[in-house]
This record gives sequence, structure tokens and C-alpha cells, in this order.
Amino acid sequence: MFPELNFLAIAVAALIPMIVGALYYGPIFGKQWMDSLGYTEDDLKGGNMAVIYGLALVMAFILAFYLKINIELNHKELSNTGELVFGSFHSFKHGALHGAMACLMSVLPVIVTLGLFQRSTAKNIILNAIYWVITFALMGGLLDAWV
Repeated sequence: MFPELNFLAIAVAALIPMIVGALYYGPIFGKQWMDSLGYTEDDLKGGNMAVIYGLALVMAFILAFYLKINIELNHKELSNTGELVFGSFHSFKHGALHGAMACLMSVLPVIVTLGLFQRSTAKNIILNAIYWVITFALMGGLLDAWV
């Protein structure tokens, strides 16, 4: 028996990285982020934005799908009859904790390692890490609360 998946919740959760990213890398920390990369606004002009945003959305859907399965597999217990039961506890706060922990244990090591080998600044690594922890927490919260 595998947990039921709410694909509408997964699709909506996939929008979270796009929305948070537009704010975080835009008006909130956009200037600091560009500075951490040594970029100006002119450096970021051009490119096929439809492909960039389209692939980013596909990647966000994959992340949301992974996160939902991860949360559900951590929500299993045995019933009185010995049957495996999924989804025994759901709340935004609980899902946010699962999301943040999944990010800290799987995404953060990748971000830091990649940043180190790419010779990114500490500022850039920290900005990206904070963004993903916030994003995963919000995604996890939504996915756990929206059963």
C-alpha cells in the first residue's frame, strides 16, 4: 500500500519556488545576490526566459513530488490490525519541519559543495541556502496540510 498523492497540491507546491524566488532574488535580496555573483542587471538580460522558467518549473514539480513522498513515508505507522497506515498526522508546521529538514540534509550539502567547487562567495552560498530552506519549509507545510 502506497500513500495517495494529491497532484493538485504537488502542482501548487511547485509554484512556491517560483513565487518565493521572484521575491527573494528580486526586491528582497536581488541586489545582494547579483553582487555576490559579480553581476549587474545588464549581465542578466537576454537568454531564453521561457526555457529557463519552464525547466525551473519542471524541476520544482519534481522537488514537490519528492517532498510529498518523503513526508508521507515519514508519516507511517501500524494500525491495531498490523496494517501499514500512511498520513496519520498532517499540519502545516509539521510539514514545514519535514521540508526544512529534507533541505538541510539533502539540498544544503549539494548547494555548499557546488558553491565551493565553483568558487562562489560565502555570501552567495548563504543566500542560496537560506532561499532553499525557506522554500522547502513552505512547500513541505503546504504539502502536509493539503491532504
